Amino acid sequence: QVQLVESGGGLVQAGGSLRLSCVASGPRFSTNRMGWFRQAPGKEREFVATIGWSGGTTAYADSVKGRFTISRDNAKNTVYLQMNNLKPEDTAVYYCAADRSYVLIVAPDDYAYWGRGTQVTVSS
Repeated sequence: QVQLVESGGGLVQAGGSLRLSCVASGPRFSTNRMGWFRQAPGKEREFVATIGWSGGTTAYADSVKGRFTISRDNAKNTVYLQMNNLKPEDTAVYYCAADRSYVLIVAPDDYAYWGRGTQVTVSS
C-alpha cells in the first residue's frame, strides 16, 4: 500500500514562491515515477510536472516551464515542487501522484497512487 502526503501549500502573493513536498511510504518500486498535478475549481485535473526515479527524466506543462522545478530525494522518500514567480492562475489544489512505471507519463489516469492534495492560493 502506497501513501502520499503533501504539504507546503498556502496563500502567497503573485510573484512569490512556495515549495511543495510529498512524502511517500510503501514499496520502493511503486514510486519509480512521481508527478504533480493540480485542479482548480470547475476544471479538470491537469498535469504539472513529473520525474523518474533517478531524477533524470522530467517533464513540465508549458504553463509552468521556467517557473516550477520538480526534484526528489529518494533517501527521504520525498518529491518536491519548487514554484517561483507564482501567478493567480496557479491557484489550485496540488496533488502528488506515484506509479511504478519506468516511462514518462503525464496523464492522470496512468498514475496508480494519489495524495489528498494541498491548497495553493495566489493573490493578485
